[in-house]
Amino acid sequence: MTRAPGLRRDPDSYAVTAEFYDILQADEDAARVRRLYGREVARARHGVLDVGAGTGRVTMLALAGSRADVHAVEPARAMRTSLLTRLAALPAVQRERVTVHPLPLDEAPLRAVADVAVCHNMVGCLPPAVREELWPAIAAALTPGGSLFVELPPARLPVGAVVRPLGDTRVGEHTYGGRITMSAAGHRIRTRVDYWVRQAEHVLREHTETFWMWPATRSRLAAELAPHGFVPLPGPGDPRLLAVTLPRHR
Repeated sequence: MTRAPGLRRDPDSYAVTAEFYDILQADEDAARVRRLYGREVARARHGVLDVGAGTGRVTMLALAGSRADVHAVEPARAMRTSLLTRLAALPAVQRERVTVHPLPLDEAPLRAVADVAVCHNMVGCLPPAVREELWPAIAAALTPGGSLFVELPPARLPVGAVVRPLGDTRVGEHTYGGRITMSAAGHRIRTRVDYWVRQAEHVLREHTETFWMWPATRSRLAAELAPHGFVPLPGPGDPRLLAVTLPRHR
């Protein structure tokens, strides 16, 4: 497939967000990761593939909750730096089980390395053309019988502006805070994240970073995955996840 120009993730994206992501969202995100993937990751025997690893919540869960090797794919330099800093604090026996890949998955030659793959909080950030490149790359990286768990993106455009405060976190004399504002812009969702650092009532710094998201329904993603051999996992599953598998015999 010919790659659409200008649609690859910028390796310098998240340059602003990386400073604030863990301090403002780590606890909530870690709890969500445990709820969504803890049981599935614990079942991994061959390997865990963390697609869009960010600062490493799924990777850390996989290292703590399974004995499988982990492949963490993170093209964004700033987030990858945070991930590697976190891995550096681990015992060597755990670090030896994880490999960090700095390229998008379709550019990383991973073949049959995992029986569990996770796309956490990332599919909505991919344009449809890039999603189409991701699915066959995941299929190639999974072993027969392997499973893929995708956190569902927004299914539709927001009506008006939706604001979500990130709360405040105290670090010494400074208080870190932020908010996320999502609004429709054509067929995309404009996601603006505002950050600030205060000392008492005085604002020391303010920063903003904007991301784009593409809504997609569960049925739309399932239809995109089907041509690459993925079929739904049996059972009701978690409503926040799309869970599919590659049959052992295709």
